[in-house]
Formats: sequence, structure tokens, C-alpha cells
Amino acid sequence: MSVKAKTWRILVINPGSTSTKVGVFANDQPVCVETIAHAHTEIARFPRIPDQYAFRRDAVLSFLQQQGIALSSLDAVVGRGGLLRPLESGTYAVNERMLEELRHPVKERDHVTNLGALIADEIARPTGIPASIVDPVCVDEFEPLARISGLPQIERRSLSHVLSLKSAARRAAQELQRPYGDLKLVVAHLGGGISVSAHLNGRIIDVNQALDGTGPFSPERVGGLPTGDVLRLAFSGKYTYESLFRLFTRQGGLLAHLGTNDGREVERRISQGDEHARLIYEAMAYQIAKEIGLMATVLRSRPDAIVLAGGLARSAMLMGWVRSRVEWMAPVLIYPGEDEMLAMAQGVLRVLRGEEQAKEY
Repeated sequence: MSVKAKTWRILVINPGSTSTKVGVFANDQPVCVETIAHAHTEIARFPRIPDQYAFRRDAVLSFLQQQGIALSSLDAVVGRGGLLRPLESGTYAVNERMLEELRHPVKERDHVTNLGALIADEIARPTGIPASIVDPVCVDEFEPLARISGLPQIERRSLSHVLSLKSAARRAAQELQRPYGDLKLVVAHLGGGISVSAHLNGRIIDVNQALDGTGPFSPERVGGLPTGDVLRLAFSGKYTYESLFRLFTRQGGLLAHLGTNDGREVERRISQGDEHARLIYEAMAYQIAKEIGLMATVLRSRPDAIVLAGGLARSAMLMGWVRSRVEWMAPVLIYPGEDEMLAMAQGVLRVLRGEEQAKEY
């Protein structure tokens, strides 16, 4: 049987800020997929992301046991890529250099996606099957102008939900019946973090730094803040570096304002007449729309489409507010949820079938 005719069974592991998504695919068809939700109180007991490793790994192994899937039945394992050094788009084999960096991340690279490759490697290694990552968050396709900040000591970095952004962009290209490489798109991933990106000739030429930089606030992240106020907080004596970084990246946004990172809970409060919840939720939509307008200027013309994807794209209320501010620019395409799991499986499948070569980190 040729490699293209074979049915490949691929385990996909996607750690997110509020959940761990796990699935088994037969080629690009899901056999079983589950989103294992993690309450804020569960996650908050771990001081740093690496401390969550065993907790997340055990959740994956429990899923496999519940589904009756033996590790020996798998052909490959793919984990969500983490905050590595900048690299080009593609599928990468997990190697020792990658694992070492992810086990001991510098403070600025302590991110939940780092756990994907680590868990994939532990599961794949005993059976001798390949472990991979696909389009990690550190994929960098910036043009030189996009890198410049107001200080030579600080360079703007490409750190985003690139897997979701690329998948949504390709889906939009199919809907528009045009090659992805021929389109000008503004694509937003709306989840626990928010990335809004400009796509030109099949490349993400600019995007807000969604983890600890600029852009809209999100369910958990503060987004762009006034520099002076940040400095006053930092030197107030109330925070260590670690506690302030955690506040900005895991305890900000909706969670800081409303005590929840769940958009469904916010909408429930709004439906019961909570005007403060409405103000905060609409303010997030306002900031998303502003960032979409900013990215449209990067393209020098109106985009062919504005694409909204991710978990928050399920919120008709939030999408209505965003659409009302940006639809004058271009058609708005909304893809609720995300195709990240499928995109990861497809990236590995292309390598297993010999259509692409796995890249080395």
C-alpha cells in the first residue's frame, strides 16, 4: 500500500489557556475529539506554565483510556507549537534542542503552547513514532517596517495564534474561490488571547503581539496599556516581575473586570440586565474593531475579506458589535471555533504522505 493510500492515525494535542483539546484523526477525518475544560481555579494553582505539564499530560492519557485508544495504534503525535525562536511556517520534528528550550523557557516565553511538544514527545517516544509541531506561535513573516518600535532596544515581534490565523485564511480563500497567496486579508483569532493579523501574498506581514504586547484586551490578557501607568504599577512595590507578568497575561481582560473569562457567562449577565458587563464586553469588541482597522492600513487598501475565527466567534452579540464597525471595509466572514486541530493533523499528514519534508529546529 502506498503512503498516500494508507490511513494514518494521528493524535493531536492542543493546550490552550483555558482548555486542552485532544483528538485522534484518521488522515484528516476526526475519529474522536474532545475539549477538556480547565476551570480558572484549577489553572491558578500552578505558579508557572511548566508546572502544568503533568496535569495536562494526565488529561490527555485519560482521554485516550476513556476512548479505548491504545498508543500502539497511533502512527504520529502532533502537539501545538510553543514560544521557540523565530522560524518559518511549516511542520517541525520534535528534537532535543526544541525540548530543552521548552522545558526551561525564559520568562518572556513561558506560554501554555510550550506543553504541546513536550506531551507529544513523551507519548510518541516509547512507541518510536514521530512527534511534531505545526506552525508554532513564533512563526515570523514580518516585513522590515513591522519590526521597528520607538526604542532601538525593543523590536516588535511576531508572536500570534498563527495556526488558527493560517487555517482561517485558507478557509476564506476556499470560500472566495481564490488562491490564498493572491488575497489581502485581515484575520482575527478570538479566544483566551486575541491576534489580529494582516495577510498579503500568503504571508502574515503584521500582527499584534497577543501574549504580552499590544492589541485588544481579551478574556485573560490586558492588551495594549499606557506605558506610564504600567511603569507606575511596576515600581509601586506591590508586584514582582512574575506576579505582574501573570496579571497582564493570565489575569487581565474580562477576568480582571468581571471575574470570569467565559464569554457565555458574560452574555448571561448581560441578558439579566448587568450594564457593567455589557460595557466591558462591548469595549472588547470596540478594541477588536480598532485593531482590524489598523491592520487594514498595512495592506494599503481595503482587504478582500475580514475573517473572524476562534471560540469568541460563537458569540453573536460580540460578532454583531465588531461587524457593525468594520463591514464597510470588506465582507466579514465568521468561522466560529477554530480549525487548529484539523490544521495540525493536516500538517503532519502532508509529511507522512511525502508531500512535504519535516523541518528541523
